[in-house]
Amino acid sequence: MLSRLVALLVLCATLVFLMDTAAAHKVFPATATVTFDDAGVYRIEIKTNVEALIAGIGPIHEDTDASPLAARYNELRALSPEDLQRRFDDFSARWLKGVRVAFDDKRATPQVEGLTVPETGDLGRARVSVIKLTGQVPSGAQTFAWAYDKAFGSSILRLIHASSGEMTTAWLKDGKPSDAIPLANMIPKTVFETAVEYTVLGYTHILPLGLDHILFVLGLYLLSARMRPLLVQVTSFTVAHTVTLALGLYGVVQISPTIVEPLIALSIVYVAVENILTPKLTVWRPFVVFGFGLLHGLGFAGVLQEIGLPRDDFLTGLISFNVGVEFGQLSVIAIAWFATGLWFSARPWYRTRVVYPGSAAIALVGLYWTVERVFLA
Repeated sequence: MLSRLVALLVLCATLVFLMDTAAAHKVFPATATVTFDDAGVYRIEIKTNVEALIAGIGPIHEDTDASPLAARYNELRALSPEDLQRRFDDFSARWLKGVRVAFDDKRATPQVEGLTVPETGDLGRARVSVIKLTGQVPSGAQTFAWAYDKAFGSSILRLIHASSGEMTTAWLKDGKPSDAIPLANMIPKTVFETAVEYTVLGYTHILPLGLDHILFVLGLYLLSARMRPLLVQVTSFTVAHTVTLALGLYGVVQISPTIVEPLIALSIVYVAVENILTPKLTVWRPFVVFGFGLLHGLGFAGVLQEIGLPRDDFLTGLISFNVGVEFGQLSVIAIAWFATGLWFSARPWYRTRVVYPGSAAIALVGLYWTVERVFLA
């Protein structure tokens, strides 16, 4: 018994380490937000991991620790904002060569206006800095285009016209350039293009990026591999997060992420602990899951507010993102079922060897995230 307990604790500790470091070690897409003012000046704010850029670590490495430049990256992450600013000043000319801003298919030469770097905090979490570019729109320019060197990773483009407030967005992978976007009267994507783009965004927010949502869905799955209990829980969760996703995006409900994120972590702890304490679906579980679904919906809304939704196709983007989230959740359940439920759910030892250790590991990770988001954020 003692040896099993020690093995379980080692498993949990390993899972905590892997899950917590995943976000710090993965190279995420840069988000470029472009705005124009009445004087014909454009400004571009690029949210990105500056340390990875300077170190020369790009998407070729799934994990920054797998790069031969990992030591340099870790050194940069420990620098103060002022020291990192100086490093970026030396690097900026080389970085700008990989940033293509074009008007009417003619390359412009934006200038670095500034760099905003968060204070050095938890070195286990990657810093997201903001690089600011600015320049003058050429007289009579009709279109704008953007490209980000594939060596730096993928990028998300958000282009906003100051006078109309209209927005067009694009997810550009592996250095793919954007289409030419009309400046005076921006042409929105077709409904189909918008639906596909936001379905992919919703899916990837679960797999592979949504580690907390993945653990919550796995917690729902582990209560029972039978279809009815799982269907009741997933339906309750889906209805709830759909409601608050819509309300959050329409501005009806606004709650700070400093409140939502710790509560999401606590929801993971709750479902995992209840899996250990009860062998079947209780009458209150769907209602509790519904309440937690409301919280997760606010988390999804925060992601969409960050990326942005096109005004003309707001509803299409909202529905498509939610569909992508559902596909992601179903994929998590399908993977878990093929890995465990299909082969072992009928075995008498299924709860003791799969449900108990799996739930304990999930609870431990959720508890760690709760403490981190309350006290270390």
